[in-house]
Amino acid sequence: MTASVSTQLVKPTDGQGWNPVRAAVAAELMDCVLPPSLQRRDQRAKGEQYVRGLLTVEGRKSMRSIATLIGGSAAEQSMHHFISASTWDWKPVREALAHYLHRTAAPRAWVVQPLAIPKLGDRSVGVESPTGGAAAGPVAGQYAHGVWFASEELSVPVNWRLFLSNRWTEDPARRRRAGIPAEVISETREECAAASVLEAMRTWQVPVRPVVFDVAGAGFRRLITGFDAASVPLLARTGALTVLEVAEPSLPGYGAGPLAVRHILESVKGLRRPVEWTDHRTGRRRTSLVVAVPVTLPEDGHRGTGRLASPAASRDRRPLLVVGEWQDPKLPPAHIWLTGMTRVPVHELLHLTKLGGRVAHDAGTVGGRVGLRDFEGRSFDGWHRHMTLASVAHAVTVLSRGARAMASVHAAPPRRFSGVRPGRRPVRSRCGGSGAAAAPAGPQGAAWSPAIHRRGVR
Repeated sequence: MTASVSTQLVKPTDGQGWNPVRAAVAAELMDCVLPPSLQRRDQRAKGEQYVRGLLTVEGRKSMRSIATLIGGSAAEQSMHHFISASTWDWKPVREALAHYLHRTAAPRAWVVQPLAIPKLGDRSVGVESPTGGAAAGPVAGQYAHGVWFASEELSVPVNWRLFLSNRWTEDPARRRRAGIPAEVISETREECAAASVLEAMRTWQVPVRPVVFDVAGAGFRRLITGFDAASVPLLARTGALTVLEVAEPSLPGYGAGPLAVRHILESVKGLRRPVEWTDHRTGRRRTSLVVAVPVTLPEDGHRGTGRLASPAASRDRRPLLVVGEWQDPKLPPAHIWLTGMTRVPVHELLHLTKLGGRVAHDAGTVGGRVGLRDFEGRSFDGWHRHMTLASVAHAVTVLSRGARAMASVHAAPPRRFSGVRPGRRPVRSRCGGSGAAAAPAGPQGAAWSPAIHRRGVR
């Protein structure tokens, strides 16, 4: 990091939360994650200025408001070009951020959650109108899926995938105006959600963690097959009408063939056990009644919500668990999940599902403050660059919370990190880049397993 940029980053003069602790975390983190893509000094400076703008500008994070930090209309034009029309690649920044978080924050899981971004106009890439059929939501806007690294203490988005319907992918004029790459094709929302995490898992050399697929309406046959092929543990939300077969001879419904999940869970209500968990919205401890039932996918062509089934997948009989959670014992289950992690205790599975609540809370609070929904440009590349730098700003925010967060930053290996102390100019760290060279070693880098999970090595 150059002296001029470092001084600008660390100096806490604006009174908008840019304190010495946050400045030190920002300088250290950006020193690790930006160089893979932003190697030129001018690009690096603009990247850091943009992140600082996301962190300090009050209200909506428009290009104009961010440019006011460095002055004038010329700065606005320059920043707009840097985000929307430059050539730097956002993908290495995301991968470097994922490696950084694995070294410093010990995430327990990847959480996949949708993000709706309301829009007033229809020119921004990916915008669907509320009258656009199944592809559209209740309001006009963009629809994306985020991949978050999450633990009980924090969550950070590390990858994004923008949903594009046929309206965008099959219209040459729209593709040209938005700069949609030729390799981007139309996909369902379910395919978009799965690809958002699988593309990262297949190309980023990061340790395996369970994926909490917090997306309603998934087609489980193809979903489970895809994650099994990637050797990634999956815990996916499902609905009461999903059709499964009971696999445990001692339980009601065994041998009865395909049954709706609601009937399976209703028949085992007497086996429910209380499990405590933390409500991330309030910080309070709560208790749910939980039961896990061994099941398999039907082999006779019954698809339930798994509408993407193939003949080969329909013959699959792999062991699964369906997990039901009751927050009111007199009502139907509040949440239902399906997983192949059959050896993990049910209370640990429930705690993994609650990481979705951590993500939802952070997306609504921190994500709102750093501008996850604020990009005003129209281009595909611009949207991804903004979301990447907003993710970096999000990471700065959550990692600089309190003494415990700062301790986790300093807990990184001395060989790689400088041990920045608040109020001091950081020494340039040797974080390494993305890829195999940056992968952590030892237990932190070991493949995830139920035994490791129970020992608390995350």
